[in-house]
Amino acid sequence: MRGTSAGYGSGVDSQDTSQTSGGGESLLTVIVALTANGLLAIAKSAAAILTGSAAMVAEAAHSWADTGNEFFLILAERRGGRPRDEAHPRGYGQATYIWSLVAAFGLFSAGAMVSIWHGVTDLLHPSHEESSTFIANYVVLALALALEGTSFLQATRQVRGAAKRLRLHPLRYVDRTSNPTVRAVFLEDLAALIGIALAAAGIGLHQLTGEAAYDAIGSILIGLLLAVVAVFLMRRNMEYLMGEALDPGLRQQVLGRMLAHPQIDRITYLHVEYVGPQRLFVVAAVDLVGDDVESHLALRLRTVEADIETDDLIEDAILTLAPPDEPALTG
Repeated sequence: MRGTSAGYGSGVDSQDTSQTSGGGESLLTVIVALTANGLLAIAKSAAAILTGSAAMVAEAAHSWADTGNEFFLILAERRGGRPRDEAHPRGYGQATYIWSLVAAFGLFSAGAMVSIWHGVTDLLHPSHEESSTFIANYVVLALALALEGTSFLQATRQVRGAAKRLRLHPLRYVDRTSNPTVRAVFLEDLAALIGIALAAAGIGLHQLTGEAAYDAIGSILIGLLLAVVAVFLMRRNMEYLMGEALDPGLRQQVLGRMLAHPQIDRITYLHVEYVGPQRLFVVAAVDLVGDDVESHLALRLRTVEADIETDDLIEDAILTLAPPDEPALTG
């Protein structure tokens, strides 16, 4: 069972273990976003059907894509948060990145591509029917601003709290955190607010000038915005699945905490990698204090491994004996 020790790092994750996969605050952030996007998807779809606005169609596609994404993110939280077992000795944390990658691809295909396609279609083949129900679009966009704003405030509160503890700019934290759920909800909510502004501008210019092209351009811009966010999210999840490099400060603190263990005399090799949000796999070659026979050394190594794994940040640790002629690492 995991303990509650202070942590083996001071990087982006070491002081933020409250946001681990399956953590309550991350799940709350996703649920707030899911509720807001589900309601908005229905309202925007109704407005799009009523008015025929291309920008509103893009916004409806955006909200439906975000709603589906939130289901995938909840699945990521649940699947990735399961405790390790014999079949998965390093836990299920990588599942969080896999399902988050699926969610990001859904945003790209169901949100970005649909919005761009519909906008281009309306731009090339404009409808000659003039809408007289612009007010419906504005009412729905106002509702969207309120609901998306609420969801964004929840995501921002979580991001700012973690970023402040780590003395990072919130956007820097969003980029560097190993928690894909926080990153996805924050960026999707931010994109939603920008999308509302683009949709309102397109619809407003359409109403003022009588040119439906502005509405179509709004749809295309919303699609491009979603594509940028989706590609960024896919890239970050892929980087963690392929082995994201640790922050140098975090690696040094892992080394320093291990050297502080009373049974470890020196360390000559250290490999640390992410195996999930705020979850690390550690491999090290160590010299233990004192002299002992080989059979006792093996037992002592297992005991030290168990001690290291009591830290909330360490999912699994493997220690081997260091060759006597290798130089020691310094923390």
